Amino acid sequence: MNFPFYIARRYLVSKKSHNIINIISGISVVGVAIGAMALIIVLSVFNGFDRLVVSLFSSFNSTIQITPNHGKTFNLSSFPLDRLQKIPGVLHVTQVIEEDALMKYKDNQAIVTIKGVGESFNEISGLDTMMAEGQFLLQDGDIDYAILGYGVAGSLNANLLDYVHPISVYVPRRDASFSGGFENAFNAEIIFPSGFFQVQYEYDVKYAILPLRFVKSLLEYGDELTALELDVAKSTDLTAVQKQIERVAGEGFTVKNRYQQQEILYKIMVSEKNYIFLILTLILVIASFNVIGTLSMLILDKKKDIAVMQSMGASQHLIRRIFLLEGMLISFIGAITGLILGAVICWLQIRFGLIRLGSADSSFVVNAYPVYMQLKDFIIVFFTVLSIGFLAAWYPVYNIKKVHVGEIKLD
Repeated sequence: MNFPFYIARRYLVSKKSHNIINIISGISVVGVAIGAMALIIVLSVFNGFDRLVVSLFSSFNSTIQITPNHGKTFNLSSFPLDRLQKIPGVLHVTQVIEEDALMKYKDNQAIVTIKGVGESFNEISGLDTMMAEGQFLLQDGDIDYAILGYGVAGSLNANLLDYVHPISVYVPRRDASFSGGFENAFNAEIIFPSGFFQVQYEYDVKYAILPLRFVKSLLEYGDELTALELDVAKSTDLTAVQKQIERVAGEGFTVKNRYQQQEILYKIMVSEKNYIFLILTLILVIASFNVIGTLSMLILDKKKDIAVMQSMGASQHLIRRIFLLEGMLISFIGAITGLILGAVICWLQIRFGLIRLGSADSSFVVNAYPVYMQLKDFIIVFFTVLSIGFLAAWYPVYNIKKVHVGEIKLD
């Protein structure tokens, strides 16, 4: 057995001449364990919220979105749609038109963004899984229906069971002239809602999903579109497919994946996770000061042992290794204990939802804090704890000679 490790292990578990050293050693292990446990729990909760937000936006945002670099619209006839559909991994392509419009229901009205989508939209999005009321239905033969965001429906006070009063949709004419009155300045169509979706507040209060043919007629568009949205097979390399799409689309178009469509939000989430990790690491550093105190008191307690080992030929380097390993053992045991406790608490939260979000009758998307454990987080936390433990142990060990030079001759 490695001699320094053997002595360090004996020092860790053996009874010291002063009981306070045992107590401080235990406190050091507990402090490191709590710090590691807190890091794992917080990182896992952030992972859970990240996955939740991604799943919510995934139900609305397409895997790939193509938009023109200049202007609001482009002509589909000038776009290589056939080549796009032949790219390996591209499953569905839907045509999209977005425009601001005024919606009016009885005496209520709201400014919304109408999103006209093709028939394959349901294949690309998961919006049908996010319906709060009604059903996901855009077309039934020649009849068109609207799917409203929950916030839009609230602003209009829309009623799915009202088959008498439709929703009126107004957009400015392309050759609008306000001198002829309101009717001459706006195009208007009526439509009944089939359901309300609830994805995320920013979308719920902004969007109304309509059939593409309805929006084209309302806006007097020919083959103009504002975007193309694509669904890509999960088994394919998204980055490689995106590069192929960029080459096919050409320099006049911007191609964004789902994360790039919400780039600011995802960057904020990553920044928050990193900042929280740094804050908790700082707390762990403060907790590791106990290791410095433990080793300092242990060195004082083992003055005679150091003298005996020195007289038997132990070098200064060997003695320092013993106490350095002692500090590393404290950090190692604390790290393993903290990781196990953190994993157990996270599992209990996943399994039973112990900590709830709001009251039982709240309208949160999930009832309990979402948690998702990742192996890389356990690896990062483990080595972070060991690194901090090494630095905490190094200081008192390095100063053994300086502190005890009058009592123990190490050279």
